[in-house]
Amino acid sequence: MKRSEINRIIQDAKVFIQEMKFALPPFAFWSPKDWETKGPEYDEIRRNQLGWDLTDFGNGDFDKLGLFLFTIRNGNLFEPSCKKTYAEKLLIVNPGQITPYHYHQSKMEDIINRGGKGTLNIQVYGSLGERKRDEKSPVPVAVDGRNYTVDAGSIVRLKPGESITLFQAAILNLP
Repeated sequence: MKRSEINRIIQDAKVFIQEMKFALPPFAFWSPKDWETKGPEYDEIRRNQLGWDLTDFGNGDFDKLGLFLFTIRNGNLFEPSCKKTYAEKLLIVNPGQITPYHYHQSKMEDIINRGGKGTLNIQVYGSLGERKRDEKSPVPVAVDGRNYTVDAGSIVRLKPGESITLFQAAILNLP
């Protein structure tokens, strides 16, 4: 992706996040020059890759297969100085955009549709580890405090304000 396209997507995200009345931490707005003045007391931000991120997953078509993220907190189980065992990330998915499957072997994940106009569609599978999904076993989920299971490959739809907790499951965002 061209830097100008990345900058445009970040600027659009800043506007969207502000419209959703979500306040970002100060480091979200630091310039490269600001970063030059930040000493080792800010190493947690650097080590755990907090801040802006976007990807087209190497396919060259962000609008079709992509994801925008702003990482507010990111635990690091392999860094003794990091006491956080969780992450908090804003994910912005555009209409029609798909995010590939992913899973976590050792942590739960909460996905919250914080705002916007769209329904977030999430296809769920259990994980067999080694990047393999379990296409047969039911998947335990918790949607806004309601705990139940769904068939592997089911699509859970989240309207703005709704959330799902996944317990070491593989997930996919669908258009």
